[in-house]
Amino acid sequence: MGSLEGLRELNRQRVIDALRRCGTASRADLARVTGLSRTTVATLVADLQARGLVVDADGRAEAGRGRPPALLRLDAAAGAAVGIDFDHPHVRVAAADLSSSVLAERTAELDVDHAAAASLDAAVELVDAVLADAGLQRRDVVGVGMGLPGPVDRRAGTVVASILPGWSGIRAGAELAQRLGLPVELDNDANLGALGERSYGAARGLDDVVYVRMGSGIGAGLVLDGRVYRGADGMAGELGHVQVRPEGAVCRCGNRGCLESVAGTGAVLTILREAHGPQLTLRGLLDLVAGGDLGARRVVNDAGLAVGRVLADLCNALNPAAIVVGGDLSAAGEPLLGGIREAIDRFAQPGAARAVEVRPGVLGERAEVLGALALVVSDTDRVRSAGLVAIKQEAAIV
Repeated sequence: MGSLEGLRELNRQRVIDALRRCGTASRADLARVTGLSRTTVATLVADLQARGLVVDADGRAEAGRGRPPALLRLDAAAGAAVGIDFDHPHVRVAAADLSSSVLAERTAELDVDHAAAASLDAAVELVDAVLADAGLQRRDVVGVGMGLPGPVDRRAGTVVASILPGWSGIRAGAELAQRLGLPVELDNDANLGALGERSYGAARGLDDVVYVRMGSGIGAGLVLDGRVYRGADGMAGELGHVQVRPEGAVCRCGNRGCLESVAGTGAVLTILREAHGPQLTLRGLLDLVAGGDLGARRVVNDAGLAVGRVLADLCNALNPAAIVVGGDLSAAGEPLLGGIREAIDRFAQPGAARAVEVRPGVLGERAEVLGALALVVSDTDRVRSAGLVAIKQEAAIV
């Protein structure tokens, strides 16, 4: 994609994001929200209307003088998107219309560490069940977004074998596309969490955001200038494998002293089980923190300090406006967030530390699947290539 077309696509996505957030808006509203000129907005709206994505809304905006401006909205009936989030304990599937209203959602227990083929087969069954719940069929779907808990090489469509050995050599997106007969876009879960929180959650309206997913693994999704930054081979944001203790425990990636071996859920539970017994679960840990247990709060705060120390360097390099903390461990709340904030204030450059706000995510365990939906809905070229206008015309004839 050339630089000029890349800019056009970014601006199209800004208009779509604005309509998704506002519901209905006039062209003048869109110019104000996106920061684009009215001429640019008018051109983009005409393009999106030709693609079948934007239609006139009923009614007109209030105006002080003259004829009130016409309102626009995304055409929710134009098609559907499907999002899939694979995680270690489950797979979650959601279907939404193109205005991003979730129509149906299901979760099933699944260990993604097992063989890829069985996981993909289970996902297909869940997709069909969710579509049935929503009163849809596969032919109504314009695209599928799919997330995996590890770095993804989007060009090859594969994941790093050392993180998910059961998926080694598997072109996961292509395999799922073949099973469903639908276009599939593959990404890692942290990137999708970033998309989810930026589209629907704690980072709405922000163009420079770091989303940190804290659970059994630790990863970051980076949104820079309104777009997800993935790096040369999809490895951007792999904070969990930054070495923080050279003589530390061996990590699942093969290195020693990685951040997730120090501050991941497993590491936190290992420390607290010495005092509370081997049966302690994540739910029990969160209950201890909520109940004011000093030991649990201190261990969680230490995890936040360790993560914040790595994020401080990221703040110096990228100067984000916000760090959004999600994942299972984020439910621990202030002890974790406070540790992150303290380390950033201590180790980042003062200007970078002042510029960034540390926020809890608001989407919880749904951030990644909603991000997978956003990945599809925001890709106007994919929607167009899926024959959206033809689908609308066929529906009108019927």
